[in-house]
Amino acid sequence: MRDITLFSGSAHPELAAAICHHLEVPLAPTRIDRFTNDCIEVALQANCRERDVFIVQPLVPPVQEHLVELLLMLDAARGASAARITVVMPHYAYARSDKKDAPRISIAARLVADLLVTAGADRVLAMTLHSPQVHGFFSVPVDHLHALHELAGHFRAGDLSNSVVLSPDLGNAKEASKFARLLGVPVAAAAKQRLSDDKVVISSIIGDVAGRDVIVLDDEIARGSTIIEVLDRLADRDVSSVRVACTHGLFTDGALDRIGARGDVTEIVCTNTVPIPDASRSPKLTVLSVAKPLAEAVRRIHNGESVSVLFDPPRE
Repeated sequence: MRDITLFSGSAHPELAAAICHHLEVPLAPTRIDRFTNDCIEVALQANCRERDVFIVQPLVPPVQEHLVELLLMLDAARGASAARITVVMPHYAYARSDKKDAPRISIAARLVADLLVTAGADRVLAMTLHSPQVHGFFSVPVDHLHALHELAGHFRAGDLSNSVVLSPDLGNAKEASKFARLLGVPVAAAAKQRLSDDKVVISSIIGDVAGRDVIVLDDEIARGSTIIEVLDRLADRDVSSVRVACTHGLFTDGALDRIGARGDVTEIVCTNTVPIPDASRSPKLTVLSVAKPLAEAVRRIHNGESVSVLFDPPRE
């Protein structure tokens, strides 16, 4: 593939390398240093002039470090006369800050979007944003992929005759419905109220889950407080089994261990949009790769082809 250069920040170089493997292009080197005054210096060590530049950097902990890295990489590529710069951001951490639900708080999802564009982003390739309106916070084109096809492919390998998909909150019910249609199973949803970052209450579950094999689908699992609350409510419904699925498996503060320790959970499935350290892996965890669809999206963007076929549901 000509006239394309793909760089990676330090957030997830393994995913960037996998994307390059599918594209059959080399991963361009990047040097990231830190001065004694704690400032970060970024140097892109490959030619960018009049090239189609892609920068792979999910915003994962430490989020602020990786955000500044990304901003500096964008600025460096723009200063090196790149023809176009696309941010490949599999996980947009600030997407959760998408509304003003309390006095005197920032809508950080919009602010960070503005920062990326100001730094030099001409286009953004994202995956499973927290809510649809985040797409509109960017003043440049956004290609918004999801991992439902990859997740569905995994679950189709098993028996789904007694299964039901459960959304852990009503806000995710639309995506859960799409996922249920891909699997050909019914859907249910939980009514959730968030009291704080680590405290949620689920008042009811809407739909028939008793005696069923439940697949709990969420966009992101961080501390896992929502999933644990869902599991507690499902325990009262006498379900047959529970499997947990998400796109972004952050698993902070021991969440993977807590969920994996539950006897009612038979499997935890996530994708590699974010790095998952080997030390924290659970024997119940299955990690699916999204490198291929991301690489195909990069190829289509580069060639000026439609990307919608990658996220539109297949026609029956």
